[in-house]
Amino acid sequence: MMTDCVLGIDIGTSGVRIAAIDLAGKVLSFSTSPLSPSEIRDGHATQNPDEWWQAVGTALDQLDHTSLTILALAIDGTSGTILPIDERGQPLRHASMYHDIADPDAVTNVEHAAPKSTAARGQTSPLARALSHLRAYHRIIHQADWIAGQFLGRYNMTDENNALKTGYDPVERRWPDWMNALEFDMSLLPNVVPAGYPYGLIAPAVADRFRLSRDTKIVAGTTDGCAAFLASGAMQHGDGVTSLGTTLTIKLLSDVPVFAPHFGIYSHRIGDDWLAGGASNTGGAVLAHHFSVEQMNALEVEMSPDQPTGLDYYPLLNPGERFPINDATLPPRMTPRPNSDAKFLQGLFEGIAQIEALAYHRLEELGATHLTSLRSVGGGARNRAFTEIRSRALKVPMQIVLSDHAAVGVARLAWRGIGYAS
Repeated sequence: MMTDCVLGIDIGTSGVRIAAIDLAGKVLSFSTSPLSPSEIRDGHATQNPDEWWQAVGTALDQLDHTSLTILALAIDGTSGTILPIDERGQPLRHASMYHDIADPDAVTNVEHAAPKSTAARGQTSPLARALSHLRAYHRIIHQADWIAGQFLGRYNMTDENNALKTGYDPVERRWPDWMNALEFDMSLLPNVVPAGYPYGLIAPAVADRFRLSRDTKIVAGTTDGCAAFLASGAMQHGDGVTSLGTTLTIKLLSDVPVFAPHFGIYSHRIGDDWLAGGASNTGGAVLAHHFSVEQMNALEVEMSPDQPTGLDYYPLLNPGERFPINDATLPPRMTPRPNSDAKFLQGLFEGIAQIEALAYHRLEELGATHLTSLRSVGGGARNRAFTEIRSRALKVPMQIVLSDHAAVGVARLAWRGIGYAS
């Protein structure tokens, strides 16, 4: 008996991951294929887009879908990764990666034209990086757009989430008029549709190549960060997801958008809801500077999470913070250091937890929905003492994460694109 499912394809920084999920969100099959790290070419961080498609093909070939009927698929990509293409969708050079630095003159031009509320400002702005290419080439599209185009056979579409940092206005739902001041042909920009919008049917030759039905629908995807949020199971206003990775990243599902670029905060649109988020410079990198994972696990049993240390730490590796405090010179505060390593580590946990609590409070101050529940992803989420300390600081229920794979989150959009809610 065949089981109906959809595919979510996640183009991450280190590899491609594909998840086949049923309507209940259960993962029926999963496959991966690695990607080479980005490289520096002519002073810019780049990646060969042909490797993306080869990795997608490898992962699809490895995916066991012999007993599955794949109805649709959607793709997420790294936010801000862009690619210049010709009118046939062929890459004209390697992709400019999400962390690539734009030329200073282009950054200045964008900041003179753009309102302070847009996510298109800054040194890594994909719009600033695209400026010179838009004059010379046919079109600039995003990583997820190009992979979707490979399945569709056309390359003129993008979704609202990937378009955000390129200047798209998600409130007005259009490319804004201020972009005309940058003096390039606005017709070269892709058409923008909501995340989860059905683009159309898979190209027959591609369907045959990957043993997929020619009726498989291609659905507009999202960015990797938004896909990770959707994978967690968060779906109600007030649901927050904290990523406890190298840095501390938070996202909150809100009924209103929040834009505060001076805090690095902007909002992605998911249907009629908003995913507001920001990132602090605190996080796992600070912890790893002082303790190994093995040491933290061993010290956990010596801690007393219900008895605060009284240490008032602001853990940072280097001076400077962006959110929830915007101060480029903010110094780290991790003294005095007690003789007990367990007490010191607990103090670091408490400091990060207080920063996390302040971050969600800051979003609420700026107009976002009040935090009512929290899910955690990343390595820090597995430490019991850290979780208990964070729960005490945030004063909200800690919910179970359904999945920490972005591929599962973007697959949920594929279900939405064919009229179901996963």
